[in-house]
Amino acid sequence: MGRYFHSEVHIQSPWHQVLAAFWQRYPNPYSGHVLTEDVLYREVTPSNHLLSRRLLTKTNRLPGWAERVFPAHLSRAVYVLEDSIVDPDTNTLTTKTWNLNHNTLMTVVERCLFEEDRSRPSWTRLRREAWICSAVYGLARPIQVMIRRVIVPLIRRSRRSRSTTNQEV
Repeated sequence: MGRYFHSEVHIQSPWHQVLAAFWQRYPNPYSGHVLTEDVLYREVTPSNHLLSRRLLTKTNRLPGWAERVFPAHLSRAVYVLEDSIVDPDTNTLTTKTWNLNHNTLMTVVERCLFEEDRSRPSWTRLRREAWICSAVYGLARPIQVMIRRVIVPLIRRSRRSRSTTNQEV
């Protein structure tokens, strides 16, 4: 079972401010579920691209049915790897994130492209794609319900007060 989501958001801030906010987003009082943010690798390439790999440790509660199935320590920590490429020549930031654990339950991959809006340089366009997959026999339906009730609303809530388009395939 797999789902694909995508959206496009227009942020009313210039790209360089969005980029600065991206690097300073953790810790903050609204993201208390993010426990750690560790830089594993960082390099500026000869073509002037900044490559980074970060490990994020988050606490995410599983739904009640999943907490009864999986040991308590498994439902507390989620490890997420984030790769990013900053291209200052084209004013783009591309990120790809994916979970390292809980893959037997579900794999979530997200790709984001932040780019300067050429028609409005004081705005930034964010194109987001997410792939959510699970092959758990007998639990596919509850996972699909969890995706619809928990994950999709979180994605939509993160886009509040912005013009968006979201399509589920």
